[in-house]
Amino acid sequence: MHKTNGGRKPKKKIYHRVHELDRVMELRKKPSLILQLKSIIQSRKSESLLLRDLEKEVGFVQKWNYMAVIEKYPSIFFVTGGKSDMSPTAVMLSEKAKKTAALEAEVREQMEPFLVKNLRKLLMLSVDCRVPLEKIEMIGNEMGLPCDFKKSLIPKYPQFFSVKDVSGRWYLDLENWDSSLAVTAREERLAREGLLNIGGHPKIAKISKDGNFSGPSAFHLNFPVGFRPNMSYLEEVQRWQKMDFPSPYLNARRVEAADPKARKRAVAVLHELLSLTMEKRLTSAQLDAFHSEYRLPARLLLCLIKHHGIFYITNKGAKSTVILKEAYDGSNLINKCSLLEFRDKFLELMGRREANSCIWVSSSVAN
Repeated sequence: MHKTNGGRKPKKKIYHRVHELDRVMELRKKPSLILQLKSIIQSRKSESLLLRDLEKEVGFVQKWNYMAVIEKYPSIFFVTGGKSDMSPTAVMLSEKAKKTAALEAEVREQMEPFLVKNLRKLLMLSVDCRVPLEKIEMIGNEMGLPCDFKKSLIPKYPQFFSVKDVSGRWYLDLENWDSSLAVTAREERLAREGLLNIGGHPKIAKISKDGNFSGPSAFHLNFPVGFRPNMSYLEEVQRWQKMDFPSPYLNARRVEAADPKARKRAVAVLHELLSLTMEKRLTSAQLDAFHSEYRLPARLLLCLIKHHGIFYITNKGAKSTVILKEAYDGSNLINKCSLLEFRDKFLELMGRREANSCIWVSSSVAN
């Protein structure tokens, strides 16, 4: 005999929205256009772009959004030519924008050791310590890599990287393993907060109603406002928080996929991947592209939804995006690298009022 629920519909599960994190994507739209157009202009030898060529660069639909930005921000973009002097209309950076943009080279030089370290960690996370170059290019902007990193960065560090052709596909290979880098951002945070001592044992094992737990295997949880976990749920969370698991930097082949510890390790891998990006977020498609290299869960979306205290999925913006919740305070990114701080400075040219509302959402699509 089948159990019935008395004719009542089963309770529908709700994915609780976090409006502050949805707002992150809403507010990044205009800075994205500005910074992308800046990059396009700078990539030209003449450092100017003919408006008739704009459509080739960004497509017919997006062209109008860029045209609106050019018209709205003369403090950043300067238009030359037109009917009066019979020369084709072109756009370039204003003098003030050029002076600010010139600072980027110095910032990138300062950032290089940080970028090299993160790129090494990215390879160390993978099963074979190698990742196809086109996949690194997919997330290069998010990691802060220069658009020409294959020529400007990789050849400078032969002791760390090599490019190899494997069955007709180009891979970036790790040349040597560095155990000192095999420490996750989660472990670094626990150490900073004094929740993990040198021996790796918890100071105090304590569970609270928000699911957070003081232990070496615990993750920081931040449940949405409308979520009300019952006691059985919190008990399950406590067991999960206490459970130890293999390091994300341990080769995934040495882990049995069906083991609950392996499933927790997969969460740690996703956490570390997002931590290696500047703004602690990637699109769902970008994460999905790394399934084989990092042995990500087969049902990745369900994994992300299940662990909604750690990750947030927003459909705002052009693409579905996964955000590491602990990296944000409301809509604001808590820690910014120097490249993001430079982008903030450039966006101040929009004008103080608009910059204050957009400045923290420096685009992850522009270099």
